[in-house]
Amino acid sequence: MDRLRLGINVDHVATLRNARGGANPDPLRAALLVAEAGGDGITAHLREDRRHITDRDVERLAAEAGLPLNLEMAATAEMVGIASRLRPHACCLVPEHRAERTTESGLDVARLMDELAPVVGALGERGIRVSLFVDPDPRQLDAAARVKAPVVELHTGTYCGAEGEARARELARLEAAARHAAGLGLEVHAGHGLDYATVAAVAALPPVRELNIGHFLIGEAIFEGFVPAVREMRRLMDGARRGGA
Repeated sequence: MDRLRLGINVDHVATLRNARGGANPDPLRAALLVAEAGGDGITAHLREDRRHITDRDVERLAAEAGLPLNLEMAATAEMVGIASRLRPHACCLVPEHRAERTTESGLDVARLMDELAPVVGALGERGIRVSLFVDPDPRQLDAAARVKAPVVELHTGTYCGAEGEARARELARLEAAARHAAGLGLEVHAGHGLDYATVAAVAALPPVRELNIGHFLIGEAIFEGFVPAVREMRRLMDGARRGGA
């Protein structure tokens, strides 16, 4: 089975920095450690309110991180303009609400097809690989294929927040969605809320090609260090991919 890629979201390094102001801790410094730790790319969400990552952060990450940058963003004219200028490797279109603490659900692609299709097209014309962050719902996956997005990222937050039989049901939903998406010709990524306890089952799903993980690893870095935390996640992913976790 192909090696599963790991993207590290550095948003909450910026959250810590912004809590006090100043320059530290620096998201770019975290990004520069990702390859050493076994990661394959950087993810950063430039929100409308700039609550953590800033324009200057994404400029530096795009220019200096040395790994592919996945820019999470809302499908707005402002963000399309920024992405068109910076030309990150990829853009992941996500829903965004000012009152939320973190992204709470996937995009309603089925309802927003007329708005999303031109954004997907415009970014694609600039050589940017576009993914849509969606719930594991066949209707949303079908819509993603219709707007010609090459990639979907399955929202794993509900699975991670569930317990017992409910978690097993959510994992089954993710597996069915991953297979459905792959059948439509979509590349399948997954992320949101994954930690050491939940990552293996998702990593073991054959259609999934990439995981994007952030908040948990930034928290673990406080206790065990950034590089060891990412390496442990990499170990768990690789073990699951080989069938040994």
